[in-house]
Parts: sequence; C-alpha cells; structure tokens
Amino acid sequence: MKRNEYISAPLCLLANMIMAYLAYLICRLAFLVENWSMFSANITWSSFGEMLKGGWMFDTSAILYTNALYALMMLLPLHLKENWRWQFAAKCVFIVVNAISIAANLADCVYFQYTGRRTTATVFSEFDNESNLGSIVGIEFLRHWYLVVLFVIMIWGMWRFYVSSNPKRIRSYITYYIVQVVCLGIYVPLSICGMRGGATTAVRPITISNANQYVDRPLEAGIVLNTPFSIIRTIGKKVFVTPNYFTPEELDKIYSPIHTSKSLPSTIYPLPSKNPSNIVILIVESFGREYIGGYNKWLDGGKYKGYTPFVDSLMQHSTTFLYSYCNGRKSIDGMPSILSGIPMFVEPFFLTPASMNDVSSIAGELKSKGYYSAFFHGAENGSMGFQAYARTSGFDDYFGRTEYNADKRFNGDDDYDGMWAIWDEPFLQFFATKMSEFKQPFMSAVFTASSHHPYKVPQQYEKTYPEEGIVIHKCIRYTDNAIRLFFEKAKKQPWYDNTLFVITSDHTNLSDHEYYQTDLGGFCSPIIFFDPSGRMQPGMRNAIAQQIDIMPTVLSYLGYDKPYVAFGCDLLTTPDEETWAVNYQGGIYQYVEGDYLLQFDGNETKALYRFRTDLLLKHNVAKEEPMVTKDMERRLKAIIQSYMTRMNENKLIVRH
Repeated sequence: MKRNEYISAPLCLLANMIMAYLAYLICRLAFLVENWSMFSANITWSSFGEMLKGGWMFDTSAILYTNALYALMMLLPLHLKENWRWQFAAKCVFIVVNAISIAANLADCVYFQYTGRRTTATVFSEFDNESNLGSIVGIEFLRHWYLVVLFVIMIWGMWRFYVSSNPKRIRSYITYYIVQVVCLGIYVPLSICGMRGGATTAVRPITISNANQYVDRPLEAGIVLNTPFSIIRTIGKKVFVTPNYFTPEELDKIYSPIHTSKSLPSTIYPLPSKNPSNIVILIVESFGREYIGGYNKWLDGGKYKGYTPFVDSLMQHSTTFLYSYCNGRKSIDGMPSILSGIPMFVEPFFLTPASMNDVSSIAGELKSKGYYSAFFHGAENGSMGFQAYARTSGFDDYFGRTEYNADKRFNGDDDYDGMWAIWDEPFLQFFATKMSEFKQPFMSAVFTASSHHPYKVPQQYEKTYPEEGIVIHKCIRYTDNAIRLFFEKAKKQPWYDNTLFVITSDHTNLSDHEYYQTDLGGFCSPIIFFDPSGRMQPGMRNAIAQQIDIMPTVLSYLGYDKPYVAFGCDLLTTPDEETWAVNYQGGIYQYVEGDYLLQFDGNETKALYRFRTDLLLKHNVAKEEPMVTKDMERRLKAIIQSYMTRMNENKLIVRH
C-alpha cells in the first residue's frame, strides 16, 4: 500500500498542526520580548522552562479548538476529499483560523501592558460602545510595526511551508475507508483530551486560572497562556459587573473587607504565647453539617445520632457555631472561601478572569511572619486547579498524589481509590507525618477526597461501614474515622499542643432531611476551631459563621498586625448578634443576619425569612418587615459592590 493513497491527508494534518505549535511558540517569545521589563526581575531559565511546559498544554487546547473544522476536513472518511479543490479549501481554512489566532496573540503583546492579563471574551463587550476603536488600533499598528511585520512573515511562512496532500487515484476503497475511519477514531478522543487539558477523571477542563500552577506571580501567567485560549474559555461566562448602589465614600462607610488589627478581649481569648501557633486546616470533602450529630441534637425528635462519632467528640472541646455555612456549592469554591476569604459570587472564582488578580491567603499573609506553608490534596497534581491556586495565593509547597507516591514510607498508588485521589486514611497519615518534618511555625491545609461520588470505601472497610441511609453515609463514617486516626497520630507529635486546628467542608452533598434541602440548608457546613492549648474557649456559640470568616478569625487569633482583604468577619471580636453570612445560588444572593435570611437578585428583594424559626423557609415576611428588608438589603448591596469593584480593579490584596 502506498502511503499517499490512504494516509496522505492525516499525515499532512499532523505536519501542519506541528507548524501551528511553532507559530504559538514564536508568539509567546514575542510576547516575552515585548513585555520583558515586566518579567526580567524574576524570570530564570528554570522558571521559563516551567512556563513553556504549561504553555504547551494551553497551546494544545487552543490549537485543537481553533483547528477543529480543518481537522474534520482532513480526516473526514470521504474519498471525495481527495481532490485539489477540497485540499485547497482546507488549506485556506487552516491559514485563516491560524492567522486570526496569531493576530490575537500578537495584539496581546501590546494590550497586556495595560491590563496585566491576557485578553478574555469580555473584550467584545468592553469596547462595543467605543467609536474610536479603529483609530486606536491604527495608531498601535504604527507604533508596533515590527509586530505587524512579524505577523506577515508568519502567515507567509505558514502558506509557503504548508504541507499539502497529493491526491492520487484510490486503488482500494475498502482499505481507504478503513484507514480513514481509524484515523478519525484515534483523533477525536485525543482531541477531546487535549481540549480539556487532560484525560483523567480528576481533570476538569482547564481554565485560565490553571496557568498559575506554572508561575510564581499572577502576572507571569500571561506568558503561559495564549489569547485564543483565554477568549474561548471565557465566552459565555458571566462576568463581574460592578453595580452603582453607592458612591465610593458611602460604600466604605457601610462595608469594607479590609481588616486591621484589633485587640482581643484577653479575659476571653488570651493571645498566644511568644511561640507563634501553628495553623492546620482540614477541608473535608462534602462534610455537610447534616451528617454531624453534634450539630443536630434537635433532629428527628432528638434521636438523630449522625455519622461522625469522632467529630462529635471533638466538638465538645471546640469552638463551634450554631449556624455555620459554606460560601459555595462546588469544591473549587471552597479553597478561595476558606483560605482567602473570597466567597463565590456569580461564577466560581477559579473560572473567571478575576482569578488572574493578585490574591493572598492565610499562608500568604503569614509568610511575612516567618511561617512555612503547605497545601495537601491527594488527587493528581493539578487537579481542580488547587495546585495553581495554592501557589498563586502564597503557599510554599504543594503535596499531591505525586509526592505521596514518591514517599517510600507509604504505599503509593496501592492507596489510590481508582477514581479521584488517595484514600483519606493513608493520605491524612501522610499529612501528619509531613507536618512533623516542617519547621515551626507552619500553616498547612489538606483537602480530603473520599466522601465523594462514586461513594465507595476501601475494600477492607466494606463490612465495617455497610450501606445505611443514603449512599454517602458510609463514606462519611470512613472519613470521620480517618480524621480520628489523624488526630491520634497528631497528638503524639511535638507540634500538637501549639496548634490551632480548623475543620470545615468544601461544600455540602446528598441530603435526606428537609431542613438541609432548603435554599439555605444546602449551604450548611461545619466550622470548628479546636485549640488543644485551651486559649480559644470551647462551646457552641449562638452565632452565624461562614467559610470566609476563617481567615480573619485565624489571623486575629495569632494577633496578626497587618491590614489585609477578606470578605468575612473576625469571629473572635464580632459579637454574636453582629455575625452574618452570604452566598450565591442561581442568580440569587442570600444574606443571613440576626434572625433573618434575605434573598436578593441584584435589583430587588425576592424574599425575607425568619430562618431560625421558619426552618423550611415557608413564610416570606418581606412585606411585613420593610425596615428589616431595607437595612439588610443596604448591607448586602455594599458587600456585592465591594466584591465586584475589587474583582474588576484587582484589589484583593493590600499593597504595602
């Protein structure tokens, strides 16, 4: 069989795709040279190599998306394509789509200097009312004529070196169609994996925030990304729109997320001793408040025991809150809320252009105080964007499945659950072991994984934790025991007595009680502060708490003395009656304060409930309580406006 008869078009596709990769690389180098003054102080050969590694993944996604039609034209199992007219049309499609991509990349070499980020789909609405756009573009063409010349040379080169198929008469149609179908069958799944950024179940489709995984500063993500990818990934995404509820002066008087140091009431919460306390945060997958008996002594007529005997016992020695909530409903919402005080509004923070903003975290703030920090997640490294966020928000190190497998003291992938991550029990033991190797003081966080779909437990525990209630309950029991074994090990470590532990969940999950199936009940997550030193007084406070309160509360506990941004409140210095919580779901903002839950769509109040007594949110009292509605709406509007302003203006940190 002659090569040209049956696989000429597929081979030409491969050769021309390689040429597209080369074009993207040239654009990336041009981008770096044009913006060298912004990167030269920090970039090294090693860091640039890491950026190229990440860039290859983003280029793959963009090239496969933009060349999808061209690939179909070349691989379509139809012998009619084996003629010069079809092949010429395919060549034109290839040149046009890649010319547009190259133009977008080269234009961003200039535009990046003004925005500090790659252009996203918002560019189409950002300038839709600007009548002078043409003249602006013309001026920039003249100023950056060398980029125009580079564009012309690149397009000429792609046309000149394009590898064309050389159609010949097909001798065997049966062989031809078999080969073409096989080539198409191989290309489609590989293309889908390339577009997504990976092939495993742990990998979500990559977004622009994943670029942070390969850089040390958010600004450097511009080198890793390419503009076609940034536009494609943000098309159709809801964007943060800053409302004009208040003037800037009014806004700051009503609400500001900037925290400054406060003096703790020493008779209630004595400040730590001279030796700074370690901070350990456990973000437990799907660990909703519904599953925890200690929060639900009133449920089922007082007969409800829950599925967390160990956490129940730990709560007796911890500071907890009667009404505690998560700020989002997805795993990717939990990390920014818990570690950086950033709630989920409109879209998950990871999935928005604002994810490229400068952002801090508990780890980032404590770095200046000499703290070492590390984030642990037992899934494939890079999964869910956690590694990228940990790096960009200030964590020193990341420990994932790769690091677990490399540690010969553990069983490596023999402890892999086959779907998501290392089972919770061995990974939490790894977590405790590694912390004993850290220099104190340290701040560390772990994100567990086992209490998750497909709701399985390790084989050796299948009889210990049989099916009961709903399918997640056995997983909750398993994870609760894994936490017990973690504390059993941690208690023997020298750092234990000088450590504040925080336990919460990323979000809630399956429910079998009406209370937890309401608009508010779906956000019920535990927030538990366990302090072996006894400095934080244990007990259940009749207060409202939320994930975004964790950062300001922890920093207050440590006596942190620098200003920082976090949208929650310090639970140590805020009276119970002044605590509050906020979340967003399906276009509705929910604001909890005092005895009330307000639901607001951004323009008007939809409902007001007395959530403490109206457990199932049946009675809308907005019309009966106009003053309460007005006051709560005013504060919620201030939170929303402050959030949107800071997202759009890159003001998520205090610049010292």
